Amino acid sequence: MTDESLAKTSRRHRHHWRRDLAELAALFTAVAAADSVANTVAHGPDGPVLLVSSAAALLATAGFHIWWSRRRDHAPPPSAADAVIPGTPSPRTARPCDESTLWRMRTTVRDEPGSLAALCLSLAERGVDILALQTHPLADGTVDELLLRAPAALAPAELTGAAAQGGGRQTWLERADAHDLVDAPTRVLNLATRTALDAAELPLALRQLLGRCTIRSIPARSPHTDAPCEPVPESGVWEETVLRLRDPSGGSITVERPYLPFTPTEFARARALVELDTRLGPRVPPRSEVLTLPEGNEITVRRAGPGDLAAAREMHERCSTATLTRRYHGPVGDAERYLRHLLTPRFGRTLAAYTASGRLVALGHLLWDGDETEVALLVEDEWQRRGVGGELLERLIDMAREARCESVYAVTTASNTAMVAAMRAQGLPLDYQVEEGTLVITARLAPQPVPSAVAMRPGHHVSDS
Repeated sequence: MTDESLAKTSRRHRHHWRRDLAELAALFTAVAAADSVANTVAHGPDGPVLLVSSAAALLATAGFHIWWSRRRDHAPPPSAADAVIPGTPSPRTARPCDESTLWRMRTTVRDEPGSLAALCLSLAERGVDILALQTHPLADGTVDELLLRAPAALAPAELTGAAAQGGGRQTWLERADAHDLVDAPTRVLNLATRTALDAAELPLALRQLLGRCTIRSIPARSPHTDAPCEPVPESGVWEETVLRLRDPSGGSITVERPYLPFTPTEFARARALVELDTRLGPRVPPRSEVLTLPEGNEITVRRAGPGDLAAAREMHERCSTATLTRRYHGPVGDAERYLRHLLTPRFGRTLAAYTASGRLVALGHLLWDGDETEVALLVEDEWQRRGVGGELLERLIDMAREARCESVYAVTTASNTAMVAAMRAQGLPLDYQVEEGTLVITARLAPQPVPSAVAMRPGHHVSDS
């Protein structure tokens, strides 16, 4: 016990007898007053009646007080939603039952203690819940990538303003969805698994790993001129908003993000994913499906790859010049040059239709074109208008949905009524655009999100995806 505690204890004992004397004096005074009042009332004409009435009133008052106290003690506790804790957002903005929106935010903060806490506090004041956080160290700061659940009524401009108030700069915002609720390590492992099973998944895995970006696969030799393309160092190239990586199957992969510079952490992750693809080598999942056409013939549809090159060349020789021209939109001689490119899994996915005798009669392509996706069909003349192209197109669109593509487009001509009919048969919203005799049909696979207009200073960007 400290000296201060001892002093306080001695002071309490020193003044204890004074309080006792005061209580005794008050008690004797109350007894004397009560005796005087009782004598006065008792000797009056209605003295006994007044005493009984006073006793009854006192008893009634005491009983009511006891009943009221017990009722309050058994009342239900106040709701947690109605409780307000100092320093927390008001219940109107923080109530979890309110409608909310998922956002992905990237912002740069100073690399010093308390900077992240200031950012989190600024978001919390507006009822924003931080579901996940990743940090990307830089030489002059730290890039924080946050998955947010914000009230639906909170505008994107208010979110970026909250980040700026919390010390964030160069803030970038985009819509998120349920797929982003998976934690980062699990998401990376899932992408690695998909890449390990299918070589065509590498561009899509890079796009999901790095967020909204444009990915282009460039072949080792140009399909137009057959000239070699510029090589990429084995370690890759990192240039602010552009990543260039060596493609294990030859050529290179270019990843571009117009507004948001890549971080060293993202560059290292992308290189690791490409290295995994290099070690596994070429691979196509061995999946096939036997279909019965309306006329009764059976065909086998399966994924195609470089091993189908010889069969594809033989099918080209059986196709007419008009069929090849409608498919490749140029000189027929270019078809041979394109085949090797189209059958490489890196540039998309290809489905092949084989007859029971092992004859290749149709090819369907789902091609990654930057941040867009193209579908294309080539059906041998003898097998056209027999339902083969429609079956391939339906499966290509299903694969586009699995890859989370928002739309697919087909380039053809207005005279190619078979392709137009196949697109219309899918029951999807279609857009038609005609330019110089070329018809581009775009099928929307999912509703387009409404873009949010946000006024920000230079260096702040918003994207809805």
